Amino acid sequence: MSLLQQTEAVVRLESISKSYGDLLALDRVSLTVRQGEFVCLLGASGCGKSTLLSLVAGLDGISGGSLDIGGRRVSLMFQEAALFPWLSVRGNVELPLRLAGVSRTERRKRADELLDIVRLRDFGDKRPHELSGGMRQRVALARALAQNADILLMDEPFGALDAMTRDILHDELERIWREQQLTVMFVTHNVREAVRLGDRVILLSSRPGRVIEDYAITHERPRRIDSPEVSGQAAEITDRLRAEVARHGH
Repeated sequence: MSLLQQTEAVVRLESISKSYGDLLALDRVSLTVRQGEFVCLLGASGCGKSTLLSLVAGLDGISGGSLDIGGRRVSLMFQEAALFPWLSVRGNVELPLRLAGVSRTERRKRADELLDIVRLRDFGDKRPHELSGGMRQRVALARALAQNADILLMDEPFGALDAMTRDILHDELERIWREQQLTVMFVTHNVREAVRLGDRVILLSSRPGRVIEDYAITHERPRRIDSPEVSGQAAEITDRLRAEVARHGH
């Protein structure tokens, strides 16, 4: 048994289902995520990946089964940075702290620490429109970290970025994940991205979403997205995904 397998489970989904009227989005999904684990969720469009994150985040309720995060704090990061344009970079990072009642001095100090973590300390006084797309996502990540969450949920956070920027942010996210000892659930459509980042890749079926494969990713870190090891396992997962999509005729 690996050290990771011996750590505490922080997310437990037992046969959860989610319906929207007559539409069944998720069907009896069971999944356990352990402390410090980086789990990537893959599947065709509409398979329920984002819905699953919303349920874990508590933004929506399950229709059946059970979901337990043991009272842990969760933060959710989306594909769009969704920064407030009238606030400075520092002001955007400070916002969760201000809402939590943290004093001005303390939130300024904490925001600068978080901007250091995402390597944007010198950009605290800038406005979001003055930053590149990759920099805005770093600010969004710092804001997510400001919530002192135990579990970081990421819904295609790099999907709108160019390949080079995405590759750089993979390295940064991996560094922050290790340094902050986070548990991450990461939704992506990019199979290589999932293998590059994840300890595990969970493949969901086409709607309704069910877990059809759970791949352990054991390649040594740090990984490169174009390495033979990543490319080889990504090809295997892609073949399985294509077969699933073809089976449903999408």
